[in-house]
Amino acid sequence: MGYNRVMQRLGTFLAAALFLLACGDAGNIFGTGGGGAGASAGVGAGMGTGASGMGGGFTPTGGATGGGNGEGGQTGNCEQILKGTIRDFTSSHPDFEGVLGTDKGIVENQIGGDQKPVYAGPTPTTNGKAAFDQWYRNTDGVNLAIPLSVPLTETSPGVFTFDDSEFFPIDDQGFGNEGNPHNYHFTYEIHAEFTYEGGEVFQFTGDDDLFTFINGRLAIDLGGVHGPQSASIDLDAEAQNLGITVGETYNLDFFFAERHTTQSNFRIDTSIKCFNDVPVPQ
Repeated sequence: MGYNRVMQRLGTFLAAALFLLACGDAGNIFGTGGGGAGASAGVGAGMGTGASGMGGGFTPTGGATGGGNGEGGQTGNCEQILKGTIRDFTSSHPDFEGVLGTDKGIVENQIGGDQKPVYAGPTPTTNGKAAFDQWYRNTDGVNLAIPLSVPLTETSPGVFTFDDSEFFPIDDQGFGNEGNPHNYHFTYEIHAEFTYEGGEVFQFTGDDDLFTFINGRLAIDLGGVHGPQSASIDLDAEAQNLGITVGETYNLDFFFAERHTTQSNFRIDTSIKCFNDVPVPQ
């Protein structure tokens, strides 16, 4: 009788252990577990929300390696889509259809507390703080806000691109084309966050103005009314200047303007793997 009771308890213990092992493996397959077999505290806790606490990666939002506690790293909704707001203007705005030329130094090196660029003028192509502050703020009677997302496509291993050599996303919308072939007068604002993993590069080519902030610090300045220009930021090389550390999450704040009726080029190339959506301040 004593022997049978011991065997019965041993069988119950083995069944429970096998159940925990199965749960851990399931977490690895679907990116929802706590990091692998036997990690009972993390089973089902990750839910695709962290690189360090995730099981393997059969889903795009799952983490890359088992970690143990289902916490940290990229959040579960990260993706290769940048979501933002277009603001349409008319050609009568004082900063549009004016002086042409490269004009770096329009904005301060630190983003404002409202997540908007801070005007540093006066400059040749701008007409004061009041006019510039309308570029990226909803202003009744001056601009019309239209949501716009741009998808990034993996064009080579680890490189994600959006490329449009005729970037006129709001033709016949907002204030309309004003008798032109396209709607040429608009700004575009994007806010996102990403986890700095080391080795990332962000590059932009386009016209006209482009101001890119990483961790609130100006990383790319292509200010002015000009033809296509390019600039890139190597996050490793500029880590100290940007105040960023591998493994931490930072904001990317992106501000574009199309101010002249000739062309509109817009290209992003980046090795940042995915972005989390951040609401655009109005």
